[in-house]
Amino acid sequence: MYPVLRDDARLSLRELTIDDVDAVLAIYGSPDATEHLSFTPRSRAEVGGIVARSIASASATPRDEYALAVAARSGSELVGFARLALDPHQQSAATIGFALRPDTWGVGYGRETVGLLLGLAFVDLGLHRVWAARAPLNVASEKTLLAAGLTEEGRIRGHVHVRGAWRDSIVYGVLREEWGEQDGKRT
Repeated sequence: MYPVLRDDARLSLRELTIDDVDAVLAIYGSPDATEHLSFTPRSRAEVGGIVARSIASASATPRDEYALAVAARSGSELVGFARLALDPHQQSAATIGFALRPDTWGVGYGRETVGLLLGLAFVDLGLHRVWAARAPLNVASEKTLLAAGLTEEGRIRGHVHVRGAWRDSIVYGVLREEWGEQDGKRT
């Protein structure tokens, strides 16, 4: 599916462009934004590579990765980076993740971003299951995933090696029939 454009009241998911590098750097280069992610802050060159790879993957056939900009509908300012990747180990399933600019935290953008990703997964792509993982200390992500309708499913021990140590991940999931979107609106 290309191009992706999915809106809600305040946010849009859209394809990344090369002009988004500096906006993505404000997220992926931020020690605050990457504190609980599976990597340390990235350089501008690394972010440029991530954006370029994301743009290239958008035209793959079949497309198995959706790396997207999260933009404010008023002004189209990029406030986050979202990713949905088809899971090669599960039938009709995908994993999702997102990161937001720290100055946009606390206003519900995380829940809305997850909602947009679930709409992409279940409505546009017709998937059966979506899962996500968070760092055990990322309480904000826990609240976000639960508020968006995912259920905590367990812990993967020693899942991510970051900052010189192995870290666990807490896993969440939701099935299409649990999500219950009707006519483009979550019920």
